[in-house]
Amino acid sequence: MKFFLDTANLEQIRTAQDMGIIDGVTTNPSLMAREGITGEKNILDHYTRICEIVDGDVSAEVISTRFEGMIAEGEKLASLHKQIVVKIPVISEGIKAIKHLAKKGIRTNCTLIFNAGQALLAAKAGASYVSPFIGRLDDTGQDGMELIYQIVHIFDQYDIETEIIAASIRNNNHILRCMEAGADVATCPLSAITGLLNHPLTDAGLEKFLADHKKLNK
Repeated sequence: MKFFLDTANLEQIRTAQDMGIIDGVTTNPSLMAREGITGEKNILDHYTRICEIVDGDVSAEVISTRFEGMIAEGEKLASLHKQIVVKIPVISEGIKAIKHLAKKGIRTNCTLIFNAGQALLAAKAGASYVSPFIGRLDDTGQDGMELIYQIVHIFDQYDIETEIIAASIRNNNHILRCMEAGADVATCPLSAITGLLNHPLTDAGLEKFLADHKKLNK
């Protein structure tokens, strides 16, 4: 499984890249706003800076909800850097835009997916990635992980090459269950990824090793 960092924070991206634990980055307008990045030029420059830090794909989201606007924004974003993947919402205009961009060799990430039918339509249109949001489904009382299992099964059944990004991940258990389900990518905050390091027995074992070493070297 690949890990994408879901953030626009350059410091966190550098930290994860230096640790060697991420394969790419996903962003959205909300994450940009959280970092105080406003204005088209500043946002585009920020995407470029992210691409200069990481080695893998960087999802950059369009704002328009109309076909023509999505195409214009998508082409502009894709021209910034070869690592850019254009992030497009799973609406009818978005599916049409995905098909258009795919024919031009521009990779896309279809976002805001909440059922397997949406994922299948995006894949048929030529999306490089689909992003089902498991945490938001959990918030409504549904089992978001069940959607990951369903999409993985359907894509495997029909040899669909579109990669599945498990998004809206809230905890370490989500990540582990996504691994078991066969998702291609998990995109999550840095805290969720580094949280995989934590275990009380690891802490206790290290504490004992250090104490024993101290005794031996008095």
